[in-house]
Amino acid sequence: MEERPATWDLGQKAATGYRGAIKEGKMSREKNISQLSPSEIRNLIRKGKWDKPTPGLAMGFAQANLVILPQRYAFDFLLFCQRNSKPCPLLEVLEPGQYQTRSLAPDADIRTDVPRYNVYRRGKLEAAEKDIRTLWQDNSVTFLLGCSFSFEEALIRAKVPVRHIEENRNVPMYITNIPCKPAGVFHGPMVVSMRPLPPDRVIRAVQITSRFASVHGAPVHIGDPSAIGIKNLGKPDFGDAVTILKGEVPVFWACGVTPQAVVMEAKPDFCITHAPGHMFISDVLNEELATL
Repeated sequence: MEERPATWDLGQKAATGYRGAIKEGKMSREKNISQLSPSEIRNLIRKGKWDKPTPGLAMGFAQANLVILPQRYAFDFLLFCQRNSKPCPLLEVLEPGQYQTRSLAPDADIRTDVPRYNVYRRGKLEAAEKDIRTLWQDNSVTFLLGCSFSFEEALIRAKVPVRHIEENRNVPMYITNIPCKPAGVFHGPMVVSMRPLPPDRVIRAVQITSRFASVHGAPVHIGDPSAIGIKNLGKPDFGDAVTILKGEVPVFWACGVTPQAVVMEAKPDFCITHAPGHMFISDVLNEELATL
């Protein structure tokens, strides 16, 4: 059993809304979802009993974005991540054909332990899957990237509101006009996640998230969304819209859905990712990723 951090109960509120999505009796013998360890949640996912977004789950443990590409694209994408570490902070890269991580969660299976996967062919979203074992190839290379869900525990502890958790929703994500640095075949715009904050909590949010560079770090933009090409905060490109209260400031963080926007532009023959907001939950504590 993984060590539970002191802030484990922070996921209780988020999990309340998700419980309603589980059919009555389906988890009758399971613990409340907010009380499960990362490995227990992955086991539910593997059995097809959980296919919802993961914000607020396994509080205290890091979550990760997923990108799987044929080996012929692997170096280009590795270079892309190195040049664009803000939206694509690498946590782990697996050998070709390998589907078990060495450091993030050694007992996990990348092919079954993500709630939902997106399957892209030549830049077009072809399918959404819950299990990709039939799509797995011996030359598949897996990239696991840091996710901003990992710093939300620290925000909540500091009484910085996280609206999508309060409202039991997926985080809103937007394609911006901020270009990523190209590498090989990969090029395209940055995607950002947004959290509305009271003005007096913005600086604190910047301070807190700056400690977590490996899960996107400090915001990339604060304030006017049109300055980064976002026309309507009420219509995110991925995820769910959230309530923005009068006087609140939209704060934007680089997002690990960026590779999906890039894949749409670069059009590699084949790519598998997580569905936005449906993350890989690791056994690594968030504090292990903090720099200060």
